[in-house]
Amino acid sequence: MNFIEWGALGQVLVAGLIVGAGIPALFALGLRLLAGTTPVDAPAAPSSAPRGSDANEAPTARAVAIPRPSPARLAGAIACMGVVVGAIAFGLVFLVSGGH
Repeated sequence: MNFIEWGALGQVLVAGLIVGAGIPALFALGLRLLAGTTPVDAPAAPSSAPRGSDANEAPTARAVAIPRPSPARLAGAIACMGVVVGAIAFGLVFLVSGGH
């Protein structure tokens, strides 16, 4: 008596790993490739002014320039996002067409 169909269990396991972990990981990789590569700035040094003199003054905000990703990173990000969008579209078409 064999109560477990090992072939079917393996197929479900592989599909679950691909859809449940692979597609989100690919999406995260695509976002990481799009992110700029800027060095982290050191925190601003405290001012030498007496504490009470500037107590009501708001801290100065600095703008951070984020450079565009390199063409290779941009191509990799587009490829990752394309695979993710394709997987979503395939899943929707599969379900709408009556697939199980």
